[in-house]
Amino acid sequence: MTLTQTDYQYVRELLLEASAISLDSDKEYLVRARLTPMMHQQGLTTLSELIALVRAGSPKLRMEVVEAMTTNETSFFRDVRPFDALRRDVVPELLETGSRQLRFWSAAAATGQEAYSLAILMRDHFPLEPTPVTLATDISTAALAQGRQGYYSQQEVNRGLPIQSLVRHFEQIGRGWQVGEELRRQVQWRQLNLAAPWPPLPPMDLILLRNVLIYFEPEMRADILLRASRVLRPGGFLLLGTTESSVWPNPDLERVTIDRTLFFRKSTAGRPG
Repeated sequence: MTLTQTDYQYVRELLLEASAISLDSDKEYLVRARLTPMMHQQGLTTLSELIALVRAGSPKLRMEVVEAMTTNETSFFRDVRPFDALRRDVVPELLETGSRQLRFWSAAAATGQEAYSLAILMRDHFPLEPTPVTLATDISTAALAQGRQGYYSQQEVNRGLPIQSLVRHFEQIGRGWQVGEELRRQVQWRQLNLAAPWPPLPPMDLILLRNVLIYFEPEMRADILLRASRVLRPGGFLLLGTTESSVWPNPDLERVTIDRTLFFRKSTAGRPG
């Protein structure tokens, strides 16, 4: 499916305006892959026809294009090692602060596998602690809808989810699997554009902001990191994607390497006892 340079440039400008995400000049293949299913849903035969409809001014269609382009790759317990570090070191350190309820934020949650991975980790390894609350946010309403429903295909649960966790926390329905109701109650869902002003957020003990900053321009990346650091509690942890961890987010955040995973921990200066 071909895509003219004029149409590609329009999609790049639309994405930058709506989400502050900068698409490189050589990513036409990505636009074709993400927008071709939408083209078929609209009953069209070319991407140029789809772009023409978007240009005509349909706000709904414009947002659908943005959401299609910003839906990121995800999986359960992605990369494994960060979750091992959370289980062995980070969460126990956070729990030492007292018996209060921990708050986690999956800040680019996509379809929710990361948020549910956190909930499973806490349920399986810290069952006697107060049930934490995980906030899952994303710009895509469609991705959030799937996450809220908690229904995943066999292929999706095969990616990273241990069989013990699948049997313990999921129910097979038809050809897919649904997260159990108890686990779903641990996750709160909210639409949030990281590049736009954020609504008031409660202080967080852990923020996962993985594999999304690479899509932003440096100035916006720095702004997002600054705002994330302000949301963290003193002593809280920020986890970025592997390729993003070379960024120095904020003087208030110190680098801490745990099990070969780099975290950023907020200074505890001024924290009560």
